[in-house]
Amino acid sequence: MQPKTLALACTLFFLSAPGFGQVTQVVSVTDAPATDLAPLTLPEALVRAALANPSLRTKQAQLAAAEGFNTDAKSLLFNNPQLSLDKTRRVVPQVGMSTERRNEWNGGLSQAFETGGQGGFRRETAASALEALRYEIVDTQRQIRSDVSARFYRVLALQQRVDLEAQALKLFNDAAAAVQKRRSAGEDTKLDANVALVEAERARNQLAQAQEQLNEERNELAARLQLVGSALPQAQGELTPQAMGFALNDLSNSLDAQPRLLALAAREKSANARYRLERASVYPDVTVGVNAGREGSSVARERLTTISVTVPLPLFKRNATGIGQASSEATHAQIEREAAQRDVRANVASLWSRLSSQEQRVRRLQEVVLPALTENLSLSVKSRQAGQIGLLELIVVNRQALDARRDLIEALSEYHSTRAALELEAGWPKE
Repeated sequence: MQPKTLALACTLFFLSAPGFGQVTQVVSVTDAPATDLAPLTLPEALVRAALANPSLRTKQAQLAAAEGFNTDAKSLLFNNPQLSLDKTRRVVPQVGMSTERRNEWNGGLSQAFETGGQGGFRRETAASALEALRYEIVDTQRQIRSDVSARFYRVLALQQRVDLEAQALKLFNDAAAAVQKRRSAGEDTKLDANVALVEAERARNQLAQAQEQLNEERNELAARLQLVGSALPQAQGELTPQAMGFALNDLSNSLDAQPRLLALAAREKSANARYRLERASVYPDVTVGVNAGREGSSVARERLTTISVTVPLPLFKRNATGIGQASSEATHAQIEREAAQRDVRANVASLWSRLSSQEQRVRRLQEVVLPALTENLSLSVKSRQAGQIGLLELIVVNRQALDARRDLIEALSEYHSTRAALELEAGWPKE
């Protein structure tokens, strides 16, 4: 008897399918976006996300306020001088004489001086807050890059998964139709026909699941790019892992330059300076004034020059509210920075271990599992031709090949997600 159609179709599909031994760029044949849209690459997605992300734009908008506060804090004196002008028209009755009219005036200039060093603390507070905001903007940019990268590779992996399931569905549909014809001719059994039919339906279900996941991930990626899902072009790229170019020691040594930790350190410095500023505000401001004026009658006009010093007495209001709030904020900033430092080191070690495991898993699938399955497919068709195995055994081999390709695509997707998270956590590459 000649080899059955299902055996030949399955084996030829898996042996000739592109990327059986490695995963390369493919284009989905099911529900693909409009062909007039140029493919979207990862660098293009990152640029679009950086321009459209509302969180980043909000952080950048806060720069104007922080820079204004810093400019005011750098001024020579925090309090502006005060200029006063008084003019008096005096009517003086005189006994036996006509009423005398006098025009008198008085002018003065006063300036309040801080006595507790508040200016230095205020400048440190403003400068550290501005520095922290700039680091937070860099950290937000890195978060966007990590999130978009992970979702881009997930979309790319699901595109390949949909392409794989679409090819498998076509294979099993054709095989089921061929087996049905052979059964009608009496060459195949009812069991063979049912097995082929079940495999075709399973392939259809796998395709539907993969397409649902792809649509969901496309919508998530489109939201990051401020697009609707239907307007997102087809993702274009490769899932093959690239050389990392760094070791665990490199990441550990770069943690001090991690933007989020630098931002937290600057926030703590700003909070401590503000606490010292609130404590210094208990010291009263001394107001010094100089006044000049002219008073008296026209025949005996007097010139007056007055120097005044005003000091409020801090007897009742001691700024306890401001000091307490600033102390709480400084303590909170310190706790947050210390916790972040501990967490970052632990997370980097954990993510590095996971990434190493995933890299080994990808290598085993590519170098051990897939070559063995390729050999099994070749052996199975020879055994089928010799009548040594039946249709069920052949289905098992082909199912293993499909599952292995799915595992490889999923492993590569997880690898890229973990690598993006690791580089974000470690602040790599340095900027």
